[in-house]
Amino acid sequence: MSYSTILVTEEYGVCTITLNRPERRNALTPEMQQELIAAMREAAASNCRVVVFAGAGESFCAGLDLSALQAMSDRSAAEHTADAERIALLFRTLYELPKPTIAAVHGAAVAGGTGLATMCDFTLAVPGAKFGYTEVRIGFVPAVVSAFLVLQIGEKAARDLLLTGRLFTSEEAERLGLVSEVVPLDKLAARTVELVGVLKTNSPEALTATKRLLRAQSKAWLDSAIAEALAASAEARTTHDFREGISAFLEKRKPVWGTT
Repeated sequence: MSYSTILVTEEYGVCTITLNRPERRNALTPEMQQELIAAMREAAASNCRVVVFAGAGESFCAGLDLSALQAMSDRSAAEHTADAERIALLFRTLYELPKPTIAAVHGAAVAGGTGLATMCDFTLAVPGAKFGYTEVRIGFVPAVVSAFLVLQIGEKAARDLLLTGRLFTSEEAERLGLVSEVVPLDKLAARTVELVGVLKTNSPEALTATKRLLRAQSKAWLDSAIAEALAASAEARTTHDFREGISAFLEKRKPVWGTT
């Protein structure tokens, strides 16, 4: 399959999916989301043993693209629902990918980029790389990602990251359990290759079965949590704060929030 926003290569049993919009810091568009889903499905059906995610240029992924953000205010309820469902499918496809996954994070991974980076089985990040679930700062609800985050680090820690919307470093992400290892930039590629080698020595059938078991253990809870998240996302997108947050961000000013 041909892609325009990502690069997909397969060599020595490793499928590498590279977000390839460096001029936009690999920000997510609907097209990129669809291409990522398609690439992951291709990888799942292929003979590759490990899937590695990377970003071209200086960032891993800056979150939602400005052009996509600009279009949000004029979308219909059905379009908002479809957008949220596509994001849920993107994250769930990654979470349920039957092959081991590694994110090699060499720069910022913010909002949706944080989700992509930290939902992989292994997340390697350079010192000082920035992460953050920043949605509340512009009137969004970090709906779908919240379900996976609670599974990963527990509700109390998730509340801190989701409610403050603050940026945090790879060092803190490692302490929280969102990053597997902090690796110097000049050693990131080598460490990724080393980890791939470890995974490839293991039984592919056992790895797939283990991931299937882990997925099954959380499926019922995750099904319910994502359904709640989609409803919350749809409701939030009808609010004053959602529209004001988008306008303020695009106009580079402080938002004027409504009262609750």
